[in-house]
Amino acid sequence: MNLLDAVAVFAAGVAAGGINTVVGSGSLITFPTLVALGYPPVVANVSNTIGLVPGSATGAYGYREELKGQRERLLRLGSGSLIGAVLGGLLLLGLPAEAFDVIVIALIAIALVLVLVQPRLQKWVLRRREGEHRPHGGAVLWIGVLLAGVYGGYFGAAQGVILIALLGIMLDEDLQRVNAAKNVLSAIVNGSAAVLFTLLWLVSDTEINWWAVLLIASGATVGGLIGARVGRRIPPMVLRGVIVVVGLVAIVNLVA
Repeated sequence: MNLLDAVAVFAAGVAAGGINTVVGSGSLITFPTLVALGYPPVVANVSNTIGLVPGSATGAYGYREELKGQRERLLRLGSGSLIGAVLGGLLLLGLPAEAFDVIVIALIAIALVLVLVQPRLQKWVLRRREGEHRPHGGAVLWIGVLLAGVYGGYFGAAQGVILIALLGIMLDEDLQRVNAAKNVLSAIVNGSAAVLFTLLWLVSDTEINWWAVLLIASGATVGGLIGARVGRRIPPMVLRGVIVVVGLVAIVNLVA
């Protein structure tokens, strides 16, 4: 990797870390960058997932005020994220990439629709649950988070959009607290998949480019902190618009 390539990967990491904290889909910057520089897709995907872990952590830290009071909820939902991430990582290394192409695009499209109708759906769900107290969203949300974890462990781009849609509909919370919870769950998914890939690298022929990991990690750490400062100040309607735009860009990139 020459100096220009290194600068490009670092810059992509900064952008991805910021976008992941505010919305998600940062992998649609770093992953194509690595592929454009000549890395095989699976190597790029695995290296990208590991590299984005520090950015996920700093993004979650930046939202620490909005995380107050969500500890028990995140412990419960985080178990689903962890299990899903491991399953998704195993699928990534065991299945051809073509197997998930259509599913990935469909998931992002559904998530965008859910984000758009989230306020009305949330009111409907709350009416249906009137008299019930489900601070954790119940079994349906846990299963949804598990499936989002599978998706995140496999590819990861736009998993934040999916999580925001699920959490926004099933929880009686404002969008900023939902976004804070999303950052923690995304960090669990990326971290769990990264541990899995690293262990497999140690005991098998799984390929990881550690220079790419280091550059993305450095950039994403900075980007995560920047994203948290910006994202916490965005009004709910604007944030929802950003989510939809990023999701549409994700679909275009995947179809192209």
